[in-house]
Amino acid sequence: MPLARTVLLALALGAALAVLLSACAEGDDDAPQEGDDAATEDDADSEDDGDPEDDGDPEDDGDPEDDADPEDDAEPAETDTGEPLTIYSGRSEELVGPLIGDLEDRAGIDIEVRYGDTAELAAQILEEGENTPADLFFGQDAGALGALKVEDRLSELPEDVLTRVDERFADPEGAWVGTSGRARVIAYNTEAVDEADLPDSLLDFTDERWDGRLGWSPPNGSFQAHVTALRTELGDDETLAWLEGIDEVGTEYENNTAIVEALGRGEVDVGLTNHYYLYRFLEEDPDFPVENAFLEAGDVGNLINIAGVGVIAESDHQDAAMAITEEFLTDESQQYFAEEVFEFPLVPGVEVDERLPEVEEIESPDIDLSDLEDLEGTIDLLQEAGVL
Repeated sequence: MPLARTVLLALALGAALAVLLSACAEGDDDAPQEGDDAATEDDADSEDDGDPEDDGDPEDDGDPEDDADPEDDAEPAETDTGEPLTIYSGRSEELVGPLIGDLEDRAGIDIEVRYGDTAELAAQILEEGENTPADLFFGQDAGALGALKVEDRLSELPEDVLTRVDERFADPEGAWVGTSGRARVIAYNTEAVDEADLPDSLLDFTDERWDGRLGWSPPNGSFQAHVTALRTELGDDETLAWLEGIDEVGTEYENNTAIVEALGRGEVDVGLTNHYYLYRFLEEDPDFPVENAFLEAGDVGNLINIAGVGVIAESDHQDAAMAITEEFLTDESQQYFAEEVFEFPLVPGVEVDERLPEVEEIESPDIDLSDLEDLEGTIDLLQEAGVL
């Protein structure tokens, strides 16, 4: 059954989605997402949970909005208007604050950051319209970026920026580019489950043999993005049936971190989560009895989503925003995502943690991330299933 907290999360998300409803009435499907998530990004990504991201984004538990004023030994350069560049970040300060400080130093541009939930920040940009102070949006998933694109709120990025990453990790029309990859996995307790005994497909976890053994987090933004992908692949009816089946067998947790903690305690045997949460536990305890597994090649359970950036179309600081976008894709920044956040770098040639596969090796489903815009429809479906 859903946690009491989901009521508050749903209310918070409802406020964000209200801004989007008028657009939907005109026939547009737009719904921002996270992560780190009113879904939280979880928690640190807003991302998660101490997503610290999903728990919102390495995604989340709702990061509070803060203004970051990183100190710099050298006085940073101003934008052409003499004002700092403003980033709306759906990824938490704990998670990406050090990186943004590095970007500021390398680019010589003064940066101010407003941290918050990815979905709410995207909705805020829509509500603020042409008067938004945001110059750059840093979201924990493609859905929120897609929602801004639908409303023509993002500038087209240069080709040399877009081609830094594989084409599946950038908007086909150039509105946003991925900065790091975040894979959905089956985390499992190695003392209770052999990897060979896991099913081939995410859809098979509704089987009664998983009754009481599976942990999941419907309020989490990364999970909600995953459900949006399921809707894209299966349609709403089959996705609803899957949600109802998982609700029958699953135990609900507040976020991804809580799922992995429960796995370590042996409270549940398997969990639906993002790949990087486990590595934070392994940093503290190399003998932590949990591993990640991917499912059959191409299964929707192997979804790779992105965190990414888009330049706000109304920004008076287009050149500075483009420069920071490029900085997110330098080898230095990509190495930060790999080493500090345990996410997948998207620029070829950047080394990953030795415990991680190369992102190219993950046989993910053939899903266009730019299609994951309709979070509103996903929220409706989760509510219809009685899990939110």
